[in-house]
Amino acid sequence: MAGYDTRVDYKGQAYIVQTQDKGPGAQYIESLIYRAGQLLASKRSFYTAFLGLPDAAERIARQMEEQHKTILGQIVEGRYD
Repeated sequence: MAGYDTRVDYKGQAYIVQTQDKGPGAQYIESLIYRAGQLLASKRSFYTAFLGLPDAAERIARQMEEQHKTILGQIVEGRYD
């Protein structure tokens, strides 16, 4: 499964954000936020509304990218301090 894995340094701490499509069986995108190897939070967003549409793959990819970018922004805003 494709996804994103990004390290963000904020206030001297390294945060890792991993986002991936969990596949057609699960039908959701999951992001995991780590700091110092510890899981801080997770976020799931379902994409069942897109299934069956001709552009479903593009919509899912766009949703995954947007979710990942949103979490990266939240880190530098201090949400996970």
